[in-house]
Amino acid sequence: MRYLRRISTRRLLAICGAVGLVAIASAAIALAATGGGPTPPPKPLPVAVHDALSAPGVAGISARVQFTDNLLPGSGVQGSDPLLTGGSGRLWASSDGKLRLELQSDSGRGDSQVVIDGRRFLVYSGDTATAYRGRLPTGRGGKNNSDAGTDRVPSIARIHRGLSTFARHLDLSGAMPTDVAGRPAYSVRISPKSHGGLIGGLQLAWDAIHGVPLEASVYAHGVASPVLQLRATDISFGPVSDSVFAISPPPGTKVTNIDPPSRHPAGRGSRPAVTGAAAVARRVSFRLNAHSSLAGMQREEVRMVNLGDSRAALVTYGHGLGGIAVLERASSGRSGPSRHGMGDLTLPTLSIGGVSGEELKTPLGTVIDFNRQGVEYVVAGSVPTAVAEGAARGL
Repeated sequence: MRYLRRISTRRLLAICGAVGLVAIASAAIALAATGGGPTPPPKPLPVAVHDALSAPGVAGISARVQFTDNLLPGSGVQGSDPLLTGGSGRLWASSDGKLRLELQSDSGRGDSQVVIDGRRFLVYSGDTATAYRGRLPTGRGGKNNSDAGTDRVPSIARIHRGLSTFARHLDLSGAMPTDVAGRPAYSVRISPKSHGGLIGGLQLAWDAIHGVPLEASVYAHGVASPVLQLRATDISFGPVSDSVFAISPPPGTKVTNIDPPSRHPAGRGSRPAVTGAAAVARRVSFRLNAHSSLAGMQREEVRMVNLGDSRAALVTYGHGLGGIAVLERASSGRSGPSRHGMGDLTLPTLSIGGVSGEELKTPLGTVIDFNRQGVEYVVAGSVPTAVAEGAARGL
């Protein structure tokens, strides 16, 4: 998309971290260490899930939180933006789909904020005086995701069948009684059985009385400590004033608008997706590189995607989260990484077939970016670094 060329890698990573925080906060307020508080009685997982979904709603939530971010190596991050380095702060949520997460920065230059109102979002970094805001994607029929709570609660039998379907691909623990931030809660661990890449699992917990989510921690494979974790040190329930969510960037802030492309429902008059190597190759302006296999993985799909006014190709290899995706698009024609404004994040460089590329390593995966003969390649996957590098050199 055209706006991606105006965003530094460091700021783009901050947005990704903020989006992850919104997802975590929307799915969970936080996880706090158990402290000998009250625990609920044991229940089968389908019953515990049903009781949580059918619990009376709360008017709002206020919490003090501690966010830990181990996604990026510490040596690669400059500054003290808590969206990238972690920090303490507060969280508020209302029953009508509004949410605000505030993290204090050690720099003294201002806090970082993530605000959503059910329709729009704002990500603000006081550390760099930059902000990103835009519309949230809508679901089918033009409804926002916040409308999902109006659906009828499924029966225990239906939940059991759904969990049985998930269990074909995921290992699910039972509903483990625990206490979170002094509240009785149930916790569940979810881990992929196969094709999970570097993702080791997800830890979720919810309030046993109110049904409010209380934990979402993401783990890398073979690592005991979470890569991302939002912890509550205190939590209370009650109405939250609308003024809490009325946050605007202060004067002098550099604001970038990020709006998703408009989506048209499939149906009469809609354009079919362009798939297949031959069909995609005819529609892009560059020479498509889509090997039948890459890094020992068979090619799964070739699909044309629109990035702003330009056409690109997305080629996938392997199965599930352990696969590799290659995005190809026309570039300026020079060799080397694209450098869409790297800001103050220094990434390691590597040689890819005689040209210089840049590599982002995280515990959950690797991304490699390089240009060659007029084509920009972005190789990404939840795979070990050596596998991603082998895939890039195989193009």
